[in-house]
Amino acid sequence: MTTDDVPAVMELERALFPLDAWSEGMLRDELSETGTRHYVVAEAEDTIVGYAGLRFVPPEGDVQTMAVAEGSWGRGIGRALLTELLDRAAEYGVTHMFLEVRSDNPRAQELYRRFGFVEIGVRRGYYKGADAIVMRRVAERGSHE
Repeated sequence: MTTDDVPAVMELERALFPLDAWSEGMLRDELSETGTRHYVVAEAEDTIVGYAGLRFVPPEGDVQTMAVAEGSWGRGIGRALLTELLDRAAEYGVTHMFLEVRSDNPRAQELYRRFGFVEIGVRRGYYKGADAIVMRRVAERGSHE
C-alpha cells in the first residue's frame, strides 16, 4: 500500500466499517511507520478490492486491519492478504500474532481459525455495536504454517 492508495482504501474502509472506520489520518500515520508496519492492497482489474496491515515488534505482531470488498468475498483474497501478513511477520521474527475481530463477523473469525488463530479473550464494547474477540496464533520462528 502506498499513499496513492489511501483514497481508494478509505472508500472501502467507510463502506465496510461504517460505524468504526479508521480516519484518513490514522491510515496515513500507519503508513508512515515503516519500521514497524507493513500494509498491502489486493487489486482486481485495477481496482483495490482489499487491504491489510501488520504491526510487528518481534516476537509479537498484530493484524491491525484487514478487509475485502463484499463483491469480492469468496475469491481467496482474504486468504492471500493474511498469508502475505504472516509471511512478512515470519521474516521479521514474529512468532506470536494477535488480532481483534468483531464478534458479529463469523466469516472473518473462520478465516482466522483456518490459519491457526485461537480465541484468547473478549473485549466488551470494543467496537460500536459489537464486542471484539481477541485471537492469537503462535508459530515456529520463520514459519507461517
